[in-house]
Amino acid sequence: MLIVKKFGGTSVANKERIFNVAKRCIEDYQKGNQVVVVLSAMGKQTDVLLDMAKDINPKASKRELDMLLTTGEQTSVALMAMAMDSLGVPAISLNAFQVAMHTTSVYGNSRLKRIDTERIKHELDNKKIVIVTGFQGVNQYDDYTTLGRGGSDTTAVALAASLHADACEIYTDVDGVFTADPRLVKDAKKLDEITYDEMLDLATLGAGVLHNRSVEMAKKYGVPLIVRSSLNTSEGTVVKEEVKMEKMLVSGVAADRNVARISVVGLQDTPGVAFKLFNHLANHNINVDVILQSIGREGTKDISFTVTKDAVDEAVEIIKRHSEGSLKCQSVDVERNVAKVSIVGAGMMSNPGVAAKMFEALFDVQVNIKMIATSEIRVTVLIDEKSVEVATNAVHEKFNLGH
Repeated sequence: MLIVKKFGGTSVANKERIFNVAKRCIEDYQKGNQVVVVLSAMGKQTDVLLDMAKDINPKASKRELDMLLTTGEQTSVALMAMAMDSLGVPAISLNAFQVAMHTTSVYGNSRLKRIDTERIKHELDNKKIVIVTGFQGVNQYDDYTTLGRGGSDTTAVALAASLHADACEIYTDVDGVFTADPRLVKDAKKLDEITYDEMLDLATLGAGVLHNRSVEMAKKYGVPLIVRSSLNTSEGTVVKEEVKMEKMLVSGVAADRNVARISVVGLQDTPGVAFKLFNHLANHNINVDVILQSIGREGTKDISFTVTKDAVDEAVEIIKRHSEGSLKCQSVDVERNVAKVSIVGAGMMSNPGVAAKMFEALFDVQVNIKMIATSEIRVTVLIDEKSVEVATNAVHEKFNLGH
């Protein structure tokens, strides 16, 4: 069997944990399996590097930030190879250049285009454990790029797809995928299995257990994922196309504090205005989530939407740049102290009244809703950031997810 194993930053945060991961990988290797390991930077190393960069230059270019941040993963893979070697097992560390992980040229949020697997296969044939840097790639200019926060998950899934691996295991500091963040909701329950679609929505809506693009890629290439803890040997959660049990009405509740609301006030109420607004943002790779457009009045309308906190300043600057020209708006307002709470479940499609039940849960604890967005399998509300914990627990309880 060929197994791809990915370990996050907390799993390799110090010497003891590095050796713990090394031993887990060696166990599979000694059973006769080929093992490819993908690692994130140690502990909070990425945050440390970002703080250093901000201290030197708060407006550092995204290219230089990528050059800096990729050193975090290179440190962890080299140390892991040394640990395995000290335990008597042949291992080799490879960075994005040495594997050749080709990405788009967007610094800070690149997408993988293709992976050259020859080097990895050669090392596996030589009976080595191959340890690869997660989160990073190389663009057409031979510059380092990064895949966005959580991108090591995507690296692991892409490798599993390219190598036709038999299993892709994502190790985190929790036991699997839960009905809610166990740090927010005490009675959150671990799920044995979940569909790609449900996991994709949960990941996109703030459940930090998996990078959303990794789930997207796993679904596209049919890579079965197993999410489990690196700190114990419990079974974890399987993410796949179909689940055996009847689809739950709601599989989970996700909370996301990394969000801000932008309101563009006084836009002309004419065809094409929304296209122009969101096209300007798309041209700068800014993702928009919840969108609300007011009913036109006196020839104008307002459009509100959410973006991640780290994209809000750039988004506002882009809108203001075009406010005299193609957009012609009166003002741009920003609200930063907001958060999203979402419910996700494949069972929603055939059950009316799910949204009403969620709104009732929020009413019961007197949490006000600012915006609403829905799809076939999710309902998202925007609320005050200070109400996140109360709201998440109330919704979790209302749908009996802890039982």
